[in-house]
Amino acid sequence: MTKLSVVLPFYRDSIIKSYGQLFFSDSRGFGLLLMLVSFVDPYMGAVGLLSVIGTVAMANALGLNPALTRSGLYSYNTLMVGLVMGLSFEMSWPFLVVLSLGMFITLLITVWLAARTAIHKIPFLSLPFILGVWIMILSSRSLGAIHLSERGVYEINELWKLGGPFLVDIYQGVNAWQAPFALDIYLKSLSAIIFQPSVLSGCIIATGLVIYSRIAFSLSLVGFYSGYLFCTFAQGNLSDLQNSYVGFNFILTAIGLGGFFIVPSFRSYLLVALSAPVVSLLIGALNTLVLAYQLPLFSLPFSLLVIAMIFLLYNRYEAKGLALVALQEFSPEKNLYSYWNQLERFRNNTYYHIHLPFFGEWNISQGHEGVITHKGDYRFAWDFDVVDETGKTYRLPGKKTTDFYCYGLPVLAPAPGYVTTLIDEVEDNEIGDVNIDQNWGNTLVIKHGEYLYSKLSHIKQGSFKVKVGDYVTTGDTLAFCGNSGRSPEPHLHFQLQAAPHVGAKTLSYPICYYISKESDGFTFHSFEIPIEKQIVIRPITTKLLTQAFHFIPGMKLKFNARNKGQVVMHEWEVFVDAFNQPYLYCATTQSTAYFVNNGTLHYFTRFYGDRTSLLFLFYLGAYKVLLGYYPSLEINDTFPVEGFYSGIVKYAQDFIAPFKRYLKAAYSSSYLDANDLQDPTQLVLKASACVTIGQRLKRQIDFSFQMEREQITGFTVTENNVCIEVKRLA
Repeated sequence: MTKLSVVLPFYRDSIIKSYGQLFFSDSRGFGLLLMLVSFVDPYMGAVGLLSVIGTVAMANALGLNPALTRSGLYSYNTLMVGLVMGLSFEMSWPFLVVLSLGMFITLLITVWLAARTAIHKIPFLSLPFILGVWIMILSSRSLGAIHLSERGVYEINELWKLGGPFLVDIYQGVNAWQAPFALDIYLKSLSAIIFQPSVLSGCIIATGLVIYSRIAFSLSLVGFYSGYLFCTFAQGNLSDLQNSYVGFNFILTAIGLGGFFIVPSFRSYLLVALSAPVVSLLIGALNTLVLAYQLPLFSLPFSLLVIAMIFLLYNRYEAKGLALVALQEFSPEKNLYSYWNQLERFRNNTYYHIHLPFFGEWNISQGHEGVITHKGDYRFAWDFDVVDETGKTYRLPGKKTTDFYCYGLPVLAPAPGYVTTLIDEVEDNEIGDVNIDQNWGNTLVIKHGEYLYSKLSHIKQGSFKVKVGDYVTTGDTLAFCGNSGRSPEPHLHFQLQAAPHVGAKTLSYPICYYISKESDGFTFHSFEIPIEKQIVIRPITTKLLTQAFHFIPGMKLKFNARNKGQVVMHEWEVFVDAFNQPYLYCATTQSTAYFVNNGTLHYFTRFYGDRTSLLFLFYLGAYKVLLGYYPSLEINDTFPVEGFYSGIVKYAQDFIAPFKRYLKAAYSSSYLDANDLQDPTQLVLKASACVTIGQRLKRQIDFSFQMEREQITGFTVTENNVCIEVKRLA
């Protein structure tokens, strides 16, 4: 029973998703719909299904990647081969043997092409199907034991055998409906993707496509009718669109380029409209070549153009205009909303995270483009000092360097790297004096990466704790603040540069995380440039928060959730995937929440699974958490719209999403209560998640997380006055 409970879902998903892959979808509902439509011709549908089952069994027996097998990646091409074979040949034992060999050949081609195309980060699309079906068609001409099918010649008789007069009446009723020519060929081209060009099948698939993806549906219209208009303009043979399978090349190209491999946008729609004439030309040219061997063209033009276009985009010198999908969500809407969200959350994110080089509260006495010395090549730099509540940098009498608050304070490594330059031969100046001969004073340069160095100057002589060649990590003490060089009073000069030598040009490069102290509290900054006169703080983590959100692989979290008097236990476990990305997993709801803990922040990156689950609520509430306690400090972020809204408003947003966005989802959190302000052992995290339409709030979920004894002890969720209380179990 246990083995069946694993095997049956595996085969179910592998089979259904093979059908969905025909439209770039991993939706089981849409895949099931396509499978059912394929049985409009029961014989062809049965052969197609048999091909998928056989391929999945072969892939499993050969030990191929089970995740790729389950996604339908290995079997959707053999599905198409099976559908074509079922359409073209009569059933017999020799046919089944040949079909099995054809499945194996197509699987071999699929695996080989998957490995070769992965090197260049391009898809193989339906090339295995084209090669596999051509091999089958050419080889069948020398096999006398398999015969071409005559089904379809006497359609009425075949339908009568299957369903009697009821099925015949439905068929004749649909055919009696005279759709406009342009609509007729669109619907037939849509259903021709599963090799059943009919208005009825096209209507069913179009309905399923709208439910699965509004963007994919609109792209199919733009792509097909752009090709149709070009054929009309160029006086092409429109009967080719109506009576053959070439029309679906416009549709597949449109969905692939417009929303699956490329993030949907006005530019992607324009690309689709411009690509349709190219597809038309490819159809004409390639058709001439394959007809010499009496072979069908099928989806070859689509595959060649999409592969070539993606290869071109990957090899651009500068990625602009069209954005390639980085993380495939198998839905144009999800691809777009995820792209928006990543752009908003990590717009200025950098590969190397540069921190402020000190502890405590420091004042920026001179920032970028400073009026004193930060000009020209040296305009992207900061000068830091420490001030009291009156704005003074010193305690009275202010005559000696030791009177200044910042003098002698530790200077920290802003990021990991190697010490490349160290100057420690310049004496500290008397207050008011400057050393213009040794401008930078005692200085340290650290190499963080190629063409990225940090320079810290005006260091106290003899205070260095490192030497040239040492490797330092973030937060290591390097030296102490002094008053050497061109420095009339103690301060720290800090800059980023592309070269290792002292005096190199400065770079404009953001500080990864810092807090600015305002008159009314604190403000958190993420990958921004600190500005002059700001009081800035390097975030310090709190042990309680650090431990509470320290989710390590193998850890299990158990909760009791009370909702309307019902108490249900939930258990999650922490895992790490093959790409070293950690995630929380709920086996009961098969839900997954990926997260990052970088030592300063805990934040979630994406969620898959049941959006009514407790794990999803936790994902919403702890979406972004600063691991340091600062009273009333608010952390803000944005959610992807997906999963927050449904119904007509969401459908309308999906249709116009590539051009305009009016649905937004926001997140905020803050610490409002602590047992001890210096080292809180108990505190409450208040958070909220909300969705707005324009300026109007449509949905808000409030959270209250309780933390104690270095762990999350529970949380409370409230929405529309409905409260869920969650308690952590030991």
